Amino acid sequence: MLALAWPLAAANLLQMMVWAIDVMFIARLGTVPLAAASLSFALFGTIMWAMTGLTGMVSALIAAALGRGTGVLREVRRATRMALWLAVVSGLVLALAMLKGEAFMLLTGQERKISAVAGDFLAVLGWAAIPMLICNVLRSYVSALGRPVFATLVVGVQVAFAALGNYALVFGELGMPALGMTGSAIASSITAWLGVLAYVALIYSDRKLRAFRIFGRWWSPDWSYFRRLIVLGAPVTLTIVAEGGLFNSAAFMMGRIGAPELGGHTLALQLAAFAFQVPFGVAQAATIRVGYYYGSGDGTGIARAGWSAIAVGTGFMATTAAAMLFAPEFLLHLYIDPRAPENAAMVGFAIAYLRVAAGFQLFDGLQAVAAGSLRGLQDTRVPMWVAVLGYWVPGLATMLWLGFATPLEGLGIWIGLLVGLVFVSGGLISRWLMRGRLGLVPVHESEKKLRAIA
Repeated sequence: MLALAWPLAAANLLQMMVWAIDVMFIARLGTVPLAAASLSFALFGTIMWAMTGLTGMVSALIAAALGRGTGVLREVRRATRMALWLAVVSGLVLALAMLKGEAFMLLTGQERKISAVAGDFLAVLGWAAIPMLICNVLRSYVSALGRPVFATLVVGVQVAFAALGNYALVFGELGMPALGMTGSAIASSITAWLGVLAYVALIYSDRKLRAFRIFGRWWSPDWSYFRRLIVLGAPVTLTIVAEGGLFNSAAFMMGRIGAPELGGHTLALQLAAFAFQVPFGVAQAATIRVGYYYGSGDGTGIARAGWSAIAVGTGFMATTAAAMLFAPEFLLHLYIDPRAPENAAMVGFAIAYLRVAAGFQLFDGLQAVAAGSLRGLQDTRVPMWVAVLGYWVPGLATMLWLGFATPLEGLGIWIGLLVGLVFVSGGLISRWLMRGRLGLVPVHESEKKLRAIA
């Protein structure tokens, strides 16, 4: 589990650096561009994350095919090909939706000037969705076939190119025109397409990956696999929307309370998001390992893979929780000077929120890895409802009540996030514990014969 999970976790952390680099360069353009970019990345990033759930389920199908051991070449090739089709279609839909970015910003009550700048930025950034989703499919493919370090290498190259592209196109360096925010959006698209080319080159350079010929007859459809990916992936997408929507709504609530509270919230959430990338990588590994044993009908293997992932994911989050409790100022040094007088109010709120974040670290890691393990069992519909109900009923209700009807205000909103995570993690781990009784684990042929004799 560790061998498969660490490259995926590293790739997740590096991917966050790609987005951070864009923000760093745009911040130098002024307050309005930075505000517009922050809103744009919040919208585009949440939808992109959701779409990766739709296409990323190909890893479960590949792992199950490898576990069965029959017709592997055909199944892996067709599943991956249809996932690539789905990436292009969903990416195109997202790109067209981003053309209405300004209208969405105005609908949420943002300033007209900021909305206009964000709309122009999203109209260009949206076209990066297609190569980003293709990269997600190819990442799932190489990881399921035992080459997760390729994902780390590709995103590492993208980090370097994102910095170079922003430097050249935002400010007009290296002989390129100064395009400002538009230059950053173009750099994002170029960086994403570079990732696609890097994956293709790595796949053709590796004998095992090349043997499946996933790019052969790319025009030939297999609608059964296409439908299967949608049936399994759509609930994952809605699960991500439920979680991402709740956390994004917290930012809008904080904005209604006050600027220092919003600043402290942003800092604390950034640290929590960085920590989350590790259990998220473990969850991706769990989907592959559990999916392999699901395909082979090995209930014992399923249990070992799932519990190993849960131990690794929650164990790491226990470490980050301790850091948030006992060294919050050290962590905040990554973003600001905590001792600067002008940051005093914001830092005070950030430290208070980090204490709550320390509590939900364990539950966040637990729900992520439990969900990943259940996806390996191709169980996505019920976990979707667990997430929707857990986040948006007790979670949102607690946020609204404590945040606006009690003196807790921002702290109450964070307690609401914790409540949502507790309910969701409890529901998902209960389903994992009851997987046998719920019929989620396939019965091995030998066990079927024993039952028949009995």
